[in-house]
Amino acid sequence: MSTRYFGQPVKRNEDARLLTGSALFVDDVELSGMLHAAFLRSPHAHAKIISIDVEAAKARPGVIAIYTAEDLGDYWQHGPLLVPPPPVPGIVFNLRTQVPLAKGVTRHVGEPVVLVIAESRYIAEDAVGDIYIDWEALPVAAELEAAARPDAPRVYPDIPGNVAAHAHQKRGDYGRAAKDAHVTIKRRFTYDHGCSQPMETRGVVAQWDNKADKLTIWDTTQAPVAIRNGMAAMLGLSERQVRVIAPFIGGGFGPKIMMFYPEEVLIPWVAIQLNTPVKWIEDRAEHFFATTHERGQIHDAEMAIDKEGKIIGIKDVFLHDTGAYDPYGLTVPINSQCTLLGPYVVPHYDSMFTAVFTNKTLVTPYRGAGRQHGVFVMERLLDIAAREIGITPAEIRRRNFIAPDAFPYNHGIIYQDFTELTYDSGNYEPILDQVLATIGYEKFLAEEQPRLRAEGKCVGIAVVCYVEGTGIGPYEGAKVQVQASGKVSVVTGIGTQGQGHFTSFAQIVADACGVDVTNVEVITGDTDAFYWGAGTFASRGAVVAGNAIGQAAGLVRQKILATAAEHFECAETDLIIENGKVSLNGVPGHSITLGELAGMANPMRGAVAPGTEPGLEATSYFGPPMGATASGAHAMIVEVDPETMMVEIKRYAVAHDCGVVINPLIVEGQVQGGVAQGIGNAFFEDLVYNDEGQLLNASLADYLLPSSMDVPRMEMTHTVTPSPLNPLGIKGVGEAGAIPVGPLFAQALEDALQLPKRGVELLDIPLSPSKLWELARNA
Repeated sequence: MSTRYFGQPVKRNEDARLLTGSALFVDDVELSGMLHAAFLRSPHAHAKIISIDVEAAKARPGVIAIYTAEDLGDYWQHGPLLVPPPPVPGIVFNLRTQVPLAKGVTRHVGEPVVLVIAESRYIAEDAVGDIYIDWEALPVAAELEAAARPDAPRVYPDIPGNVAAHAHQKRGDYGRAAKDAHVTIKRRFTYDHGCSQPMETRGVVAQWDNKADKLTIWDTTQAPVAIRNGMAAMLGLSERQVRVIAPFIGGGFGPKIMMFYPEEVLIPWVAIQLNTPVKWIEDRAEHFFATTHERGQIHDAEMAIDKEGKIIGIKDVFLHDTGAYDPYGLTVPINSQCTLLGPYVVPHYDSMFTAVFTNKTLVTPYRGAGRQHGVFVMERLLDIAAREIGITPAEIRRRNFIAPDAFPYNHGIIYQDFTELTYDSGNYEPILDQVLATIGYEKFLAEEQPRLRAEGKCVGIAVVCYVEGTGIGPYEGAKVQVQASGKVSVVTGIGTQGQGHFTSFAQIVADACGVDVTNVEVITGDTDAFYWGAGTFASRGAVVAGNAIGQAAGLVRQKILATAAEHFECAETDLIIENGKVSLNGVPGHSITLGELAGMANPMRGAVAPGTEPGLEATSYFGPPMGATASGAHAMIVEVDPETMMVEIKRYAVAHDCGVVINPLIVEGQVQGGVAQGIGNAFFEDLVYNDEGQLLNASLADYLLPSSMDVPRMEMTHTVTPSPLNPLGIKGVGEAGAIPVGPLFAQALEDALQLPKRGVELLDIPLSPSKLWELARNA
């Protein structure tokens, strides 16, 4: 089989629709007679609902219906646990999940309390202002460390210390091993709250068709099949009666894998109750409160090293802010706990975390999903250790890498996929060498930095390394079919949010079926088109769905050859598939199009041999035994204005290994987008809460996002260590760019401002010009 497209930088098939405005997004759905929804949300972080008066709102012209929790009857129920805790011995987990509308008490600002349905969103919002609620404010647990104290205000009356979960994992005996250390480094690290801010906020449209006895839901979800199954169960419908469509989505980043949001539960129910289409689109202010957050952790960590800079062991005790509910289980803190180990040999590891309920928006995975936190702790400890023993940050990393002949490498602790944390493959030193060469690391330290400092410029350089667990199960499936037109269709159950699926999946199929990549139609995110699927998350789309597509396309290729061999009365080895037709090798003019073969494979009359399958199509499923481990290194040169502490990134280099690359253009776009978000949560983005649980910067005027002026051009290189866990040898790449940027910023800024010489270390993320200015002034 030729590889005309696989591995090539094919331009994206989907971009024409996106750039011309012809791509369908949820808010583009317009239906006859459609009504609009708005929510009254709690202004309090923690309060008792004494009474609700909706009479004035009901009297407003254009208001169709108003619902409180009591109006939902038996439909009011707690959401499901999406990810059970992994089987860590001795684990403690207190499950508390969200509800459609608050009943009796609210636990974070923005929690929905009343739903208003009206002829327009304007009328619905005005009616929300007509509703009167008598509140009794309750004590608030807002700050993470304070909320974990035994005497803290309780988010739930029956949970002292607000303990959502507690888990302790260890390998070896850190306490004993640390006694032999040359140096033991102890520091406290904090990684504060942030939120995703996609271009498209969340939205739901639902329509009940009485004649068809069917519910159609358009949803900005990353998991349409799971939404279909869940909504059918909640509404008492068969799964065939519910169709979920996840069209083009303007950024998912993890929060859109969360389910079931109150709005997702309520809008379809209301559409059935009123027998009318209903739309709700989240506004930007709502997004700050109603869509899940991530990030908040406090780590007390220590590292024991020998005189050569080799890691003897690490101990880490940390708190994780899970917000008011924990439907996503322990995915984020488990990722932090496991990803801390990075690409390094850590003979002794002792890690214990406590997830804490607070009166804040709930926390679920957001691009990186806890990996940033662990990488920040490890990379900062290595930076400090390098200074202690007098070697460069690059050298201490090199000395601690897992050797390439040590794979598969088992760390002996439990990962989020419920198996032992095992790296399937990797070769880390060439990645480090690539990024150092690209950035000119040695030359900068020896020549450029001294010259620039002599000119009075504050310049610094940094390099960090990381791993990313990708491509986790359970499975994905795909159906590949040659159509009568000769085009080939691919249908899969996952959704797409900008990852380039319409191109990379088409590349896999185009090579197998011998057609132009533009003649492959890719269909995602429609539960009527494909029945099964888990979703797009955890850098798994290309790994899991891509391999299912590859398997299905391979089966279709076999059917094409078998059908053509029967037609030509020849051996399959005598046939060539290319340019949408099958030809006899060495016999010009003897060919047949794929469309004609598809017709032959689906006869309308006559008899066929027993066991014959109609059509040139195949369905296949793929599930990996565990996740594939991608890896990389980032390097950066910065210049800092000593008066304003504004940072200019002069150069940014990435070396990355995501196994075999389907499309380098798409991979580079994914990494660049990840780095942009990484820059945001390293230096700009910080959700600021006061002691009353009120978010103080809930607007894009106050919550800073990086602009195009802040994100540099990136110099990117790749190494390839194929994964042995899947036939295509690929690993995920979706979150890699975002993961290591925090410690990279900290190392570079410390170097630029020579802060360690002044007794200052950067141990908190996010940084900002104001924080840097305060630190430098104090120093």
